[in-house]
Amino acid sequence: MITPQQKQQHHRQHQQHQQPQTKVARRQLNLATRHQLVTSGVPDGTITSRTRPGGPWQRLLPRVYLLQTGPPDHRQRALAAVLYAAEPASDPLSGDTAALTGGAALALLGVREAPDTPADVLVRAPRRLTGTAEVRPLPTTRWPRTITVSGIPSTRPVRAAADFAARTEQPDRIRSVLAHVVQAGWCHPHDLHAELRASRLLARPAIRAAAAELIAGTRSLAEARARDTLAASDLPTPLWNARLYTPDGTFLATPDAYWPDEGVALEIDSAEYHYTRDSWHATLRRRLRLESHGILVVSATPSMIRDTPTEVLSALHTLLALTHSRPTPPTATARGHQQLTLFTEVVRRPRLGTA
Repeated sequence: MITPQQKQQHHRQHQQHQQPQTKVARRQLNLATRHQLVTSGVPDGTITSRTRPGGPWQRLLPRVYLLQTGPPDHRQRALAAVLYAAEPASDPLSGDTAALTGGAALALLGVREAPDTPADVLVRAPRRLTGTAEVRPLPTTRWPRTITVSGIPSTRPVRAAADFAARTEQPDRIRSVLAHVVQAGWCHPHDLHAELRASRLLARPAIRAAAAELIAGTRSLAEARARDTLAASDLPTPLWNARLYTPDGTFLATPDAYWPDEGVALEIDSAEYHYTRDSWHATLRRRLRLESHGILVVSATPSMIRDTPTEVLSALHTLLALTHSRPTPPTATARGHQQLTLFTEVVRRPRLGTA
């Protein structure tokens, strides 16, 4: 029979074990490493028993535990990858020995098409760490300044974008993700170009082309495809994402492509972003504003650019030809990107084993 004194002693011991666990869990989204648990006084046997099937804890990765019974969310999976990669004795939330990067870091920011698994995690070279199906450790000699995103140590978006591009082979995905990072305002295209150069990635044609498009002003995969289509035609080169203003300096609109001499705009209207009721009305109002200032508009969807580019080119040819005979020129002023010739320098390839 257990005496009241024994019950009280058992309760005190349980509280002693629970207190450090709770402290760690609060800081780390209900996650802890084996090193942290043992250091806080939890015996190895207790860790093993609590992570058995049906137990209150779960083993997410080697030496990384979720101190709850429910499934982990995407933030917990991301932080688990950092806990796995961080040096055991370090503070894993400091970002000093491990930081989320690549697609997983961009996914936390809401970047479309950025894969969150396997999670790329930077570690300081020459330290090596065995990867898993969920975690891909990336040794680097160029340790970046880190930030915290949703409680998770991460590289800044510009570095995450470069690390993503370095490990992606699909040109369209590189174009789309890099464009989203810039379009969402996470970094400036010139900063991204500098990071890609520092990472020695501009020798890869797909990455060099995507960076050139962003410098030229394109901000989406659909715009990039339109730029390819126009570049292969005999049409004059437009400004991309130029900001148009009325004569009194009032902002008018930012068409995807604009020919300032002719006053012709190309608008690429995606169903995903324009065809809700409010967005559709906003699109119509923007077109009315442009046309009220003498700007002729060709509207196309991304699928038209991809599947029937000759029809889009034909419409643009017609409108550009019409502008030569119209009596009233457009009354808008364009302030936009100039078409630049970039990346003529010879770029060295990265050495193996660095990121």
